[in-house]
Amino acid sequence: MSSEAHRIQFDEALIRRYDQTGPRYTSYPTAVQFHAGFGPADYAAHARASNAPPAPGAPPRPLSLYVHIPFCDTVCFYCACNKIPTRDRAKADTYLGYLAREADLQAGLYDPRRVVDQLHWGGGTPTFLTPAQMSRLMEILRARFRLRDDDRGEYSVEVDPRRIGPEVIEHLRALGFNRLSVGVQDFDPRVQQAVNRIQSEAETQAVIDAARRVGFHSVSVDLIYGLPFQSVASFARTLDRVLTRLMPDRLSIFNYAHLPERFRPQRRIRAEDLPAPAEKLRILELAIERLTAAGYVHIGMDHFARPDDTLAVAQREGTLHRNFQGYSTHAGCDLVGLGVSAISSLERAYAQNAHALEDYYARLDRDELPVARGVVLDDDDVLRRHVIMELICHFRLDFAAVEARYGIDFRAYFADALAQVEAMAADGLLALDRRGIRVLARGRLLIRNVCMAFDRYLAEGRRGTFSKVI
Repeated sequence: MSSEAHRIQFDEALIRRYDQTGPRYTSYPTAVQFHAGFGPADYAAHARASNAPPAPGAPPRPLSLYVHIPFCDTVCFYCACNKIPTRDRAKADTYLGYLAREADLQAGLYDPRRVVDQLHWGGGTPTFLTPAQMSRLMEILRARFRLRDDDRGEYSVEVDPRRIGPEVIEHLRALGFNRLSVGVQDFDPRVQQAVNRIQSEAETQAVIDAARRVGFHSVSVDLIYGLPFQSVASFARTLDRVLTRLMPDRLSIFNYAHLPERFRPQRRIRAEDLPAPAEKLRILELAIERLTAAGYVHIGMDHFARPDDTLAVAQREGTLHRNFQGYSTHAGCDLVGLGVSAISSLERAYAQNAHALEDYYARLDRDELPVARGVVLDDDDVLRRHVIMELICHFRLDFAAVEARYGIDFRAYFADALAQVEAMAADGLLALDRRGIRVLARGRLLIRNVCMAFDRYLAEGRRGTFSKVI
């Protein structure tokens, strides 16, 4: 993919016209379609079926493991994650015991030859765990799954720089992690106070410096735009400090979605303190200009990376993937989610564990998988998932390739979707011809809108509460 293909053209009038709510497409169908009629037995059947090799004589598909650590010792008011505020580390010991029980049940479903090419600890706050607890968790996983020991996998962990020092980073590296995700959000003191996340640049720098010193392959930094008291001028100062001092390999610039009716901590944020929509758009435009000028390429949606980062390489080579952790370089993995509310993703099914900790524990006390809901994909779901993932990962779609793979006449099958796409082509978001779709610079920020045209559930009116696309 050429540098021109990564170019973003910011068109405020166009963005305003298309600024609606919609899925982020970490899956298709999205979690809105999950239902309680899908249970542990359904998941177990799909998990066992996934052990079949992709071709005769081929090795079984690799695995991706996601482990959800729900605990946080402070609550960031903007957060929409499933978290449990506590300062009691003993709760993590109990949780690890249940994780071990779930891992026993999960591992029994999968061929032990399947290599874990991707591992991610998310939360909550994974670094809520003490070093001893981190070691225990890794021992739980290594005893039950075939983790790599050659540093060739993508093993990542989310860290909170406010609660750890270089010694914890060294410990994580020794456990096998090679990628680090660091939450920053904003360095402006007034913004930090308003969202209850006081985090100095010095402690953030110390964690990132330690990661580079001990050989982490990649460091990612998360920022959020649209937080209270942010302005173009204040966010510019944060960007300058991040780009000139932290110099991450990857950057995510997330849009803050203010949904206090759904997420209780957000009720501590006053709507009148949020930047006006016009100011919020200018902050996004500034971020795009600064990141592009600094040499980062736009991967998709809110993700940027250095040209030599594996995300950028995977996109150029056509192997980029998207899952519940965002963009990924490991398209060939089945995803196994461990922990409360964790989601597993298989070829023909998605499954989500119980959302409440008490329910998660109760199911494991009955010696059953803690799967509370999910969905089975039919042939139409699989086809549309492929179309949406091609667009959101690679910004292009080859009609003939889809026809050959799925045995359809593309224009006949997607006649309704193409009517919407034609309108987007008229607006300059994309180029449409007999061969396929190519998303243009003006359309890259609106890729969710393009994908939504192919979403059968939206067309049928089966939609949930989503964030704004910008």
